[in-house]
Amino acid sequence: MKKQEPLDSGAELIRALDQIEKEDDISKDIILEAVENSLLTACKDEFKNSDNIRVNINRETGKIDVFQDKIVVETVEDPSTQISLDEAYVRYPKAEIGDIIAEVVTPKNFGRIAAQKAKQVVVQRIREEERKVLFQQYYAKEHDIVTGIVQRYNGRDISINLGKVDAMLMKSEQVPTEHFQRTERIKLYVLEVRDMPKGPRITVSRTHPDLVKRLFESEVAEIKDGTVEIMSIAREPGSRTKIAVRSNHPDVDPVGACVGVNGDRVGAIVEELRGEKIDIIVYSDDPRELIMNALSPAKAISVEVDEDEKSARIIVADNQLSLAIGKEGQNARLAAKLTGYKIDIRSESQVLED
Repeated sequence: MKKQEPLDSGAELIRALDQIEKEDDISKDIILEAVENSLLTACKDEFKNSDNIRVNINRETGKIDVFQDKIVVETVEDPSTQISLDEAYVRYPKAEIGDIIAEVVTPKNFGRIAAQKAKQVVVQRIREEERKVLFQQYYAKEHDIVTGIVQRYNGRDISINLGKVDAMLMKSEQVPTEHFQRTERIKLYVLEVRDMPKGPRITVSRTHPDLVKRLFESEVAEIKDGTVEIMSIAREPGSRTKIAVRSNHPDVDPVGACVGVNGDRVGAIVEELRGEKIDIIVYSDDPRELIMNALSPAKAISVEVDEDEKSARIIVADNQLSLAIGKEGQNARLAAKLTGYKIDIRSESQVLED
C-alpha cells in the first residue's frame, strides 16, 4: 500500500483521502472521524473545559472548525459553558433561554496542528489496514503449506521469511534430523495464525502429519481433483510415514497415482522431507484387509479382528516377524496409528509354543 501524506490545506487533505479510499479501500469517513477525535484530544490543551468542544471537518472542502456549545442563560456564571441572552441575541435573533449556541472557537494555530494530527492518523490507519490484510492473507493459509526462506536461528527456534512476514518454526515443531542453512527454501505446515498488534504471529511445523498430506495434494493431481482420497496418515517425523489411500474411480490405481511414473511424485515428497521413508497402502473398509495392508512390507498369514475392542491378533511367518514389527517396533506402531487398532503380532513358532 502506498503511504499518502496529507498536506496542509483542507482541499489537499480531502484529495489525499479520496486517493487512499480508491487505492487501499480504506473509508475516508472512518479516517476523518479518527482525525476529528484526535483533534478533539488536542483541544484539551487549548481549552480549560473541553467537555462542550466539538471538532468538525467538512467532508467536501476539508475545512476544519472547532465549536464550543454554550447554553443561553440570563446571567453568565461560567463563560466556557454559558452565553448571555443579550450576546446570543446579537448573533441569533431567535435565541431563547435554554437554547444551545455553537460558537466557532478554532485556535489560530489549529491548521498546523490539524495537518500533523491528520498525517499521524492516516499513517496509523494505513498501518492498521496493512496489518489486517496481512493477517487475513495468512489466516487463509492456516492448516495449509507455505514455502519459506530460512532467516536465522533464535536460540533453538528458527525464523522463517514467508515474503511479507516472518514465521517461527519452534524447536517442538522441528524434525531432529533436519538441519537447515540460511537462505534455504523449505515447505512448512501452517499450524496457527494469530492477530497481534505488530502483525500476524505465524507458527509453522515440519513434524505435523498434515504436512505430508498437503505435499501429496500438491504433487498428485488425482488427489487434488478428488479421484484419489487420503484416508489416514501415521507419521514419525524424519523417519517413516504410512499413508492409506483409496480410489474413487475403478480405473485409477491409488498407490500408482501417488507413486507416479518412475516414482517421481513420491520421490519429490521424500526429497522435501529429507529422505523420510513413505509407505503407501490401499485403504479398505474391511479392518482385516486394512491391517494386513498397513503391515506392508511384511505379509501376514492371518488376522483376527475384534471390532468392539479395536484390537487385532496377527500371525506372520517366522522370517516375517522382524519385518512386521520393524526396527524398535516402528512398523507395528505406525500400522496401529494408521488403522486405529491395537496390534499384537506373533510368529507361527510363537503360536505353536503357546
